[in-house]
Amino acid sequence: MHSLNGWRAVSFAQSFARACLMKSILAMTLATSAALAAGDTRASMQESPLQGTWVLVAADKILPSGERTQDYGKSPKGRLIVDSQGRYSLQIFKSERLTFASGEKAQGTAAEYASASLGCSTHYGTVVADAEQHILTFKIEGASFPNWEGTSQKREYTLKDDVLTYRVPPRADGTIPISVWKRLD
Repeated sequence: MHSLNGWRAVSFAQSFARACLMKSILAMTLATSAALAAGDTRASMQESPLQGTWVLVAADKILPSGERTQDYGKSPKGRLIVDSQGRYSLQIFKSERLTFASGEKAQGTAAEYASASLGCSTHYGTVVADAEQHILTFKIEGASFPNWEGTSQKREYTLKDDVLTYRVPPRADGTIPISVWKRLD
C-alpha cells in the first residue's frame, strides 16, 4: 500500500509538471503571437512621408490669368511640423503685417486687426498624403480662420528632394494659393 501511495505521488507530480509546462508553452505562444501582431500593426501604420520640420519657401497665388504672384508678401515666414503619425501644426505669416502702435493686442486699430488677421494662416490637426493620387488631406481641428475648424481639405501636391509644394482649392475670386516648403530635418 505504501508503494501505491508513492506511485500516486510520483504520477501526480509528473502530471502537475506536464500541466505547468503546457501552460508555460501556451503563455509563451500567446505572448509571441501578441508581439507579432503588435509588430504587424506598427508596420501597417506607415510613418508619414511628411514627417519633420519644414520652413516656408513661398506663399504665392496663381491669378485667373495664369500669372503667379506673391500672396503673403515678399518674405513670408512659416513653419510646418508633422510627426510620424501625421499630426501637424502649420503657420504662415506675411512679413509686412502692421505692428500695433499701442503695443497692446487688445487696443489695435481696424487696420491693425485686419493686417493681423489677413496676414496669417494657421491651423493644426492631421494630414494624410496619398502618394498615388498626389493629394494631401488636411483634417483641421483648430484654425486662425474658425470656419475651417472641423473640416477636411484636399490639396494637390508634389514632394521631391525634400521640397513640398501644394495647391489650395481656388478662392472665390478665382486665385489659387500655392505653398512651397523645404524640409529642415
